[in-house]
Amino acid sequence: MTSLNTKVSRPEFDEVTALIEQASSIVVCAHTSPDGDAIGSGLALSSIIQRRWPSKTVTNLLADADGEVPRIYKFLDGTESFVPANKYEGTPDLFICVDLSTAGRLADAEALMERSKTVAVLDHHPYNSVYWNAGLVRPDAAATGVIITEFACHLGTELVPSEAQCLMCALVTDTGRFQYQNADGEAFEVASLLVEAGASPSQIALHVYQSDRLAYLHLAAKVMGRIRTFGEGRVAYSYVTTADLSASGVPLAEMDGLVDIVRCVEGTEIALFLKEVDGGKVRGNLRSKSQLDISGVARQMGGGGHTAAAGFTAEGTIDDVFTQIVPLLIDLLALDKES
Repeated sequence: MTSLNTKVSRPEFDEVTALIEQASSIVVCAHTSPDGDAIGSGLALSSIIQRRWPSKTVTNLLADADGEVPRIYKFLDGTESFVPANKYEGTPDLFICVDLSTAGRLADAEALMERSKTVAVLDHHPYNSVYWNAGLVRPDAAATGVIITEFACHLGTELVPSEAQCLMCALVTDTGRFQYQNADGEAFEVASLLVEAGASPSQIALHVYQSDRLAYLHLAAKVMGRIRTFGEGRVAYSYVTTADLSASGVPLAEMDGLVDIVRCVEGTEIALFLKEVDGGKVRGNLRSKSQLDISGVARQMGGGGHTAAAGFTAEGTIDDVFTQIVPLLIDLLALDKES
């Protein structure tokens, strides 16, 4: 595997490496409701550590108590090794946060992170405060999978095909199959390296994008039928309710792709998708198709994310949350008109 010409500061990787070398028990954990980048990056990192330091105990943790790996990612090697947060006993020497740099997104795993002896972070999301002992956060990276690939290069560790496949899945899903604005030159450079190391983009496409269950497709049709626009046609919006989820039998973990259906409306610049969840809460997904930065709106709603892809969870009904967020999006569009 050739080295990448990266913008990464090697001392930061050295600091993470030092924590790994000092630890006997290590937990690798991503954010609540993990996506392809979270699952793929976590699996690859734990495998790299275990191969490089075979005497260490490395555990892949799911942030949610009683959580599970989404069905579409179970083709990746190692998914059966994940342990839900409430099933892990003990105090790890090192807790590595992958694909998140906001502690609150650790959900049920946050308490375990707080009692861990040391904490490291490898991520590409913007952050407000540092709670880790060592780490690298690069918001300009297309996916956390890019950073894990760079970490392997920094270590001089050759990726095995299963690790390359996990990292390719991370990159493919977080760039929307290389369709989003974050699909930059570095992303394609990393993709080339991963294919050379044994990744199969066709297998990722088959499992992630071409294996939808009929129930999901029927639900997607319902989402399509509800799409409306506002803000002079610049925002497309749709939603699903808990009743929809109950009737369809589609788990919440398999809903990530529904926002991309809303994103497809011609002439729109922002996609908004709301899904009602148990506990009187609503999860929102925002996507920007232009230069508009929707991360600020997500933060105002209690969430966060990237310029072009962000999310949040809010209390209330879909109507309540819709009423809250529409003025924020209208203000964003107004500011854009003025600039």
